[in-house]
This record gives sequence, C-alpha cells and structure tokens, in this order.
Amino acid sequence: MTGNSMIHTDALVIGAGPVGLFQVFQLGLLDIKAHLVDSLPHPGGQCVELYADKPIYDIPGTPRTTGRELVASLLEQIKPFGARFHLGQEVSTLAQQADGRFLVETSRGQSFLAKTIFIAAGVGSFQPKRLKIDGLDGFEGSQLFHHLDEPARFAGKTILVVGGDEAAVEGALRLHEQAKRVTLLHRRDVLQAPEQVLARFKALRHRGALHFQVGQVTGINTDAGQLKAAQITDVDGNTDALPLDSMLVLLGLSPRLGPLGQWGLAMERKQLQVDTEKFSTSIPGIFAVGDINTYPGKKKLILCGFHECTLAAYAAAELVFPGQRIPFQYTTTSPKLHKLLGVETPRQD
Repeated sequence: MTGNSMIHTDALVIGAGPVGLFQVFQLGLLDIKAHLVDSLPHPGGQCVELYADKPIYDIPGTPRTTGRELVASLLEQIKPFGARFHLGQEVSTLAQQADGRFLVETSRGQSFLAKTIFIAAGVGSFQPKRLKIDGLDGFEGSQLFHHLDEPARFAGKTILVVGGDEAAVEGALRLHEQAKRVTLLHRRDVLQAPEQVLARFKALRHRGALHFQVGQVTGINTDAGQLKAAQITDVDGNTDALPLDSMLVLLGLSPRLGPLGQWGLAMERKQLQVDTEKFSTSIPGIFAVGDINTYPGKKKLILCGFHECTLAAYAAAELVFPGQRIPFQYTTTSPKLHKLLGVETPRQD
C-alpha cells in the first residue's frame, strides 16, 4: 500500500481502450462521474498497442481512421466530463460492501469505493513480455523499463533496446537524439517495421548515430546494486559484456486475465457472461462491455462495444440515482446535455 487516500466515485471503469473511453462518455451524458484504471501507462489499450497506425474502416460515420486517431478522438470527446485516469496499475482486489458499493484496490495501492463497476478489459490486462534473466527484475523502474513513456529519463545515458518489431525500432529512433549511445539488440538480423521506419534506422546506423547487434541477453553484470552491463550471446555462441545505464525491453505485450477471474463473476471461456438488456454480469452493479464479455450472438467489434456501453450506462443510472426518473435525451436538442458537454444550445428560430 502507498497510503493513497480513498476515492469515492459513481463509477469505476476498468480498461482505458476505445470501449472503456466511450463508456465514460455515455456515463457523462447521464451526469455519472467516472474514474478509469488501466495496466498500461497510457490510454488506448489494444487499439494503440497492436494497431496504432493501421487503418480501421468500420467506425460509423468515419470512413477511415487508425487506432491512434480513434483514441485521440475519444479522449477529446470525453474531456467535458473530467474523468480521472489511474494508469500503469492493475485492479488487484474487488469486494462488495454491505451498502452495495464496491471496494477496489489496485497494484499501486490506490483504493476506490464505487457505486458501479464497468469492466472494459478487452482480452485481458496487457503485460509486457519479459526477459527471463536471474536478478534482472530487481531493476524494474530504475534501470529496466518496458514502456517508452518518459524518453527524457534516458538523456545522456547508454541504452540497450531489446526487440525487433516496430515498437523496438521506433523506440531506438526516439532515443538516439537524447541518449549518449543507443544499441538495438535482436535475436536475428531481420527487423519487422514499415519500410520508411527501417530506412531511417538504416541511415542513422550508417552514420554511427545508432547501433545494431544480433544476439540475446543471457545474463547481467551488476556492481554495488547497479546494473552495469548485459551479457550478450551471439549466433555463434560467443558472449560479451555490453556496458549500459538502462535497458528498454520491447518484446511486445501479452494479455492476461489476472485477478479478474477471482472476483466470483460467472464466466465462459475466460469471458464474462452478461445479459443483453443491461450488460450486467452475475453481480448486480458490475457491468462488462467490449471483448471481455460474452452472450449469444456476440461479435468482437468496437462498434458493438459502443452499443453495449450505452445500455450499461442507463442501467447504472438506476443504481447511481435510485428512485429518480432517468429521461432519455438527444444531444441534438437537450439543453441539459449541451450544458454537460460545454456547448451552446442552438437557437430555435
């Protein structure tokens, strides 16, 4: 525990991918305040991690977008509602209290007391693939990193980037201007990235601004509690020490169900069973939207998740505002919704 103060909220959304973000929008239209938790250090979920710059053609009213562009639009759309993000942490425990609310704690010691829970965890909590090297995990967060969320921390340092896909190549490119020396290490001499990215990498390598090595990390050298070098074994079995200040391991992400499977919710093949009226799970007050849920006829599409968010939000409003009538309103004509959205109501001539 970190001593973080308890946060009281109408709704807690678990997962900040496109569906989780749109859930915030639908809740906001009903004046339901929300917080979001995600294991990744940035919003976007699978959409940003797996196909950030690949085209998406089936978002209604949007002929073409990308994962990154879609997430940016959704973040802009939910700005009026002031949702707070709690990133880089995973929900570890969830327990219903005597008054019906849910006590939630995260892996970083943040506690929530929420009236409603929305699980929008996609295919699970994304976890970075790790190097299985004895003693390496002890440097997590100080000299070992799995996300390039703060490039400035690498300024003036000797960096080893491990990986061979687009994220790793882009990571090396982003760091070369700030770092003292950047070496990209991959187990073979073929890199997987767009041609323009590879061309830039090749040009910088030719100038000596970036370095590339074929091999695998098979051990580490430490001194006085500091990571000093990585033992690199090449394809011929020869091992040498590569001095470094920090290591950035970008080997991709893998989804993991995590603690969610221990919360007592009805499941089928690692997905949460829901009804199609409220998208409620087997525990009233806990809803599941997007790829994490299952029901007859389920289709794993972003637009289907958006539909589920709408019905789940209306069902949650009955719990957040018990005994109150929940009017159905249109954003085109409702002065109340215009006020929530921070826009002017059109004059009726």
